[in-house]
Amino acid sequence: MCRTGRQPDPCDSGNGDVSGAVFASLLEDSAEELYESAPCGYLSTLMDGTIAKINSTLLDWLGLERDDVVGRMRFTDLLTVGGKLYHETHFAPLLQMQGQISGVALEVRQTDGGRIPVLVSSVVKHGSTGEPQLIRTTVFDARDRRAYEEELLRARKAAEEARREAEADRARLQDALAVLQQSLLPATLPPVPGVEVAAHYRTASPDRLGGDFYDLFPVDGKRFAFFLGDVCGKGPQAAAVTSLTRYTLRAAALHDPEPVSALTTLNQVLHERYTGGDPRYCTVVFGVLDPDCATGQVTVHLAAGGHPPALVLRADGTAELLPTPGGLLVGVLPAATFATATCVLGPGDTLVLYTDGLTEARTSEDRASLYGEEALLAFAAGHAGKSPQAVVQALTGLLDGFGEGLDDDTALLALGVPASAPPTEATE
Repeated sequence: MCRTGRQPDPCDSGNGDVSGAVFASLLEDSAEELYESAPCGYLSTLMDGTIAKINSTLLDWLGLERDDVVGRMRFTDLLTVGGKLYHETHFAPLLQMQGQISGVALEVRQTDGGRIPVLVSSVVKHGSTGEPQLIRTTVFDARDRRAYEEELLRARKAAEEARREAEADRARLQDALAVLQQSLLPATLPPVPGVEVAAHYRTASPDRLGGDFYDLFPVDGKRFAFFLGDVCGKGPQAAAVTSLTRYTLRAAALHDPEPVSALTTLNQVLHERYTGGDPRYCTVVFGVLDPDCATGQVTVHLAAGGHPPALVLRADGTAELLPTPGGLLVGVLPAATFATATCVLGPGDTLVLYTDGLTEARTSEDRASLYGEEALLAFAAGHAGKSPQAVVQALTGLLDGFGEGLDDDTALLALGVPASAPPTEATE
């Protein structure tokens, strides 16, 4: 008895008679019958290509009679025009040099005008003294292979077309997102008497909307209000919160520019609008610039809700963080407290606001270490005393250096008092 999963041995008892009958029937095929009925074409030609022998398989493919071929046609007569040219320029010379050649793709002509793609292999038979006597050739039908290759080519073209369409769709989406992103930021910042201003926005991915924002605008004939913040989340929902936040702060500042009052109004609006299953909140720094034309100094009053501390870069080359501890996230609670701070900017001093995309950039290879506030303070100290434009340009270069470590969008806003021009000696 055979074991499970094992095919019976042909020589096992009980199978001998059957196997012997099968082998006997196979051996009844003569060599000539095997040649004529082979699943591929066979032919033998003289060295000049004249066909001396050809099997029925190949004749059937071509639709030719044996008497019309043997001794009357050459191998090249069976080929298409392109096949003849390739045979003369490549196939025949290689065969002559190497004595054999395998798997060459050609096409043969049928009597009805059709074409059959084939793979041709030839070998030169030599006599006892080494002289070439004839060429033996096998011809394999490559129609199935050609159809398979054409199907692969069609699939490849379809994939390439789909890739191009996807890239075009992505480009259109990025363009639309860029336009929408720009609509959430001021097109230009207004000139502030006695103050230089610079800003920068860096998106971490062109495929999604960010939630960072900033603005600067006049609130009366003398003072200007500014704010910078970061909405939780990304995408259209965050963009909607960003839009609501910007317009709410602008409207609140025109009614009462006191920083805590403006943030309190925003907190009420966000909490009422997003109470429920989809809470939304943001971190914000809101401030007011109060310039003193007599001294050239600018007093900055600001309030913060859960936002990283601002940087103050002094003309003497020092830098410090302007802490605003205790400020709550805006929009989380129905009533929130906000931290306040005041600083005076003299000539050459600059106040820098930023979002946490800068300090939370990943700087190690394992992406576990964040850049942090201390590193930012040390970097900023190296640019203290420079103009807001120069400081923002330096921070932009810093962001460039983070590469893929920049996971979040980053907004920068720098406000500074121009340095006093050095006195010039009068010339006679």
